[in-house]
Amino acid sequence: MSGFFGVASKNDCVMDLFFGIDYHSHLGTRRGGMAVYGKNGFNRSIHNIENSPFRTKFDKDVEEFEGNIGIGCISDNEAQPLLVNSHLGSFAITTVGRINNLEELKDQCFEYGNTHFLEMSGGVINPTELVAALMNQKGSIVEGIKHVQDVVKGSMSILIMTKDGIYCARDKYGRTPVIIGTKDDATCVTFESSAFLNLGYHHERDLGPGEIVFITHDYIKQEQKPFEKMKICSFLWVYYGYPTSTYEGVNVEVMRNRCGELLAKRDDVTPDSVAGVPDSGIAHAVGYANQSGIPFARPFIKYTPTWPRSFMPSSQGQRNLIAKMKLIPVQELIKDKSLLLIDDSIVRGTQLRETTEFLYDSGAKEVHVRPACPPILFGCKYLNFSRSSSEMDLITRRVIRDLEGTENPSKELLKEYANPDSPKYQAMLEEIRRRLKFTSLRYHRLDDMIESIGLKPCDLCTYCFSGEE
Repeated sequence: MSGFFGVASKNDCVMDLFFGIDYHSHLGTRRGGMAVYGKNGFNRSIHNIENSPFRTKFDKDVEEFEGNIGIGCISDNEAQPLLVNSHLGSFAITTVGRINNLEELKDQCFEYGNTHFLEMSGGVINPTELVAALMNQKGSIVEGIKHVQDVVKGSMSILIMTKDGIYCARDKYGRTPVIIGTKDDATCVTFESSAFLNLGYHHERDLGPGEIVFITHDYIKQEQKPFEKMKICSFLWVYYGYPTSTYEGVNVEVMRNRCGELLAKRDDVTPDSVAGVPDSGIAHAVGYANQSGIPFARPFIKYTPTWPRSFMPSSQGQRNLIAKMKLIPVQELIKDKSLLLIDDSIVRGTQLRETTEFLYDSGAKEVHVRPACPPILFGCKYLNFSRSSSEMDLITRRVIRDLEGTENPSKELLKEYANPDSPKYQAMLEEIRRRLKFTSLRYHRLDDMIESIGLKPCDLCTYCFSGEE
């Protein structure tokens, strides 16, 4: 994933911008960037953050930057913000989203008159640069943003900084959040609502799906009203949202507590303790423990001083090793104990299998696993929250392949595997339990997960669990 932050202030905005971006460091793992506009015009800096935190790379930039308008991002892939000079004027742009028809739109831009795009590693072009090129096909920034919303297949939220203020646009279906905060002398815009709390801002409002606004330090002007249909990603609450953030009025930590409570209400095991896989599984485990009365414990601790979230290499093998190295056992809380372990999800299954083996090696008698979401059966088409390149990366699809003898099961067959009351669902769970060596396995049900969030089902995207658009 990626996250962005912008601020328009009556005074210098650099420190607010710096901390606001830094509070998105849990989302991206590769690039960080910030751009400001001041008396010397536009200034921008982008750094690689794969091996060190955002704030350590931008210390020097903060000292040198000055300006009263700024935008920035933490990105999992492309370098941004970009500085653009076109018939629309000079502006900086940063985006959060995914473009599934990138090649088609690139060819369209060539036909329209674009002479070239700069290539990133691997020969792909920067999606944010493509968004800027699509915007430049229209006569104004607002019309350009509307054009992007119309032609991009996937999702796209955008911040555009001009010398006068910031255009903020939420994805057409609101798949990712865009939130406005205000204080006496400034207005900010953010992905994570928690990014502005310690900076003195107050929640003004969430933008609606497809809504476009223009912000300055003292006003917010609506340029396009929100659309009626919303499909915000349910995984925001389950996994990649920060615990202190609130989207559509629903706090992440509160949702995770409710999620654990509902898991406990359907369970019948009696372990010695309940634990969450750090970090996102902890709040789910607290909710489970509070509801069940089974003690909460931390049988392993995440070592964070030298293993920040941002250090995640592209190699799956290296990522598995680092995930293992981060967790240090507390032998006294594991040996001869029956443990119930809650993780946010099971994607490939590799890390959770190794965590389970690590608990057995440390003397655990039993390891009962309770993922905080339903089985992931479909790769996400709308956001880049997973590095999976194929649905066969999903343990569910590998198990279904082996049970059914095909890598291309029908939609009707997959619906059976998504139904928690069906025999095929139970057969899939038993095979996953056996392969990953759990004592027992029970996933969160989709209806319970939706209840945990508390929004209308039609407002949530649950495609990766159900396959329904």
